[in-house]
Amino acid sequence: MVPTPRRMSADERREMLVEAAVAEFGHSGLHGTSTEVIAARAGISHPYLFRLFGTKKNLFLACAADCSQRLLATFTAAAEAAAPADRLQAMGHAYTELLADRRMLLMQLQMYAACDDTDVRQAVSNGYAELWQLVQRLSGAPDDEVRAFFATGMLLNVAAAMDLPGIAGDPQWALTHLQDCGTEGTP
Repeated sequence: MVPTPRRMSADERREMLVEAAVAEFGHSGLHGTSTEVIAARAGISHPYLFRLFGTKKNLFLACAADCSQRLLATFTAAAEAAAPADRLQAMGHAYTELLADRRMLLMQLQMYAACDDTDVRQAVSNGYAELWQLVQRLSGAPDDEVRAFFATGMLLNVAAAMDLPGIAGDPQWALTHLQDCGTEGTP
């Protein structure tokens, strides 16, 4: 007897759909991405996508939340594994490893680009503020170091998105250049 495959729950389908949508939104943005393409990539019907999320914007917001949660989890794990004095640098190194996930990188950039929409801007700015507060709390670093940390992260994002030489093969590129400028301890 062949076992009957287990049917996915709606929550499992949502997760699968968000994963597919991150890749598509990262490529084409909120306004340029077809929900039909997302549904096909996730292996679900187009109407079911709307049954799960209601609107394309709600799906985009779920993708943004997923991206933010992944950043929070990555920074928390890195900081907790490091000595207190090394936490900011540990979070920065953990972030350089995330740059290898091009889908997430491009999704982050699309999140910022979609901030002309009030709901997206609110969700993305809330996520960014939460990340900033987490980095401050976990690192105990002064404001100027936290600002340098986030500035370096944006430099890494832009350089990785463009596949600048030294970034694609070695995310330490920015770290080395920033240390030469006297901003040691940033990501």
